[in-house]
Amino acid sequence: MAMPQKGKRLLIDRTQAIMLGFVVGASVITMFSLVASKSYFTQANYLNKLAGKKEKAVKQLKSNKDAVSKLVASYKDFASKNPNLIGGANAGKDERDGDNGRLVLDALPSKYDFPALATSLEKLLNGYTINTISGSDDSTNQTDTAATPVAIPFTLDVTSDYAGIQKLSSTFEKSIRPFQILSIKLNGTNAILQSTITAQTFYQPEKNLKIGSEVVK
Repeated sequence: MAMPQKGKRLLIDRTQAIMLGFVVGASVITMFSLVASKSYFTQANYLNKLAGKKEKAVKQLKSNKDAVSKLVASYKDFASKNPNLIGGANAGKDERDGDNGRLVLDALPSKYDFPALATSLEKLLNGYTINTISGSDDSTNQTDTAATPVAIPFTLDVTSDYAGIQKLSSTFEKSIRPFQILSIKLNGTNAILQSTITAQTFYQPEKNLKIGSEVVK
């Protein structure tokens, strides 16, 4: 018996609906799989990069740790030398005594400190009549980050006899701290001779250790 035309149409429509449902479902699953796969590969790539950066950081930390140990050993050996760099005793109390670590800091301090410089000059020129020590007490230079020596200019006015003024240059040369004499003006007699000295010494700003961070993308 032949199926009525209306029944055939309903059967075809139902079949098409089922097939359409399968197609839509397959498309949704396919799109979801593609999106999930892309997300997975992106995440996997990120994790691989992150693992590589972590491994590099660990190697650098191990290298730094070894370098610190060697640096500490080298410093201890340098500081304990006896006699010291300028021929004095390592543990003495005279002008030329002291361990090499302290001598280096005295020679090239890490901060601009004019009052400390004036005190050093007074100690260095013991026996001379110091009339004036002039310079700038401006400490704003301490923000210098180049870690290269920076000049500290000063003017010194002292009085002595002729023989004392002759020995003045050698007195500066004996100091562990570097001094550069720029000019000397003399006035007076052999017995009372006034010397006005324009000079400069130096300090070296400390270099700060900067620890940064890196964003892994």
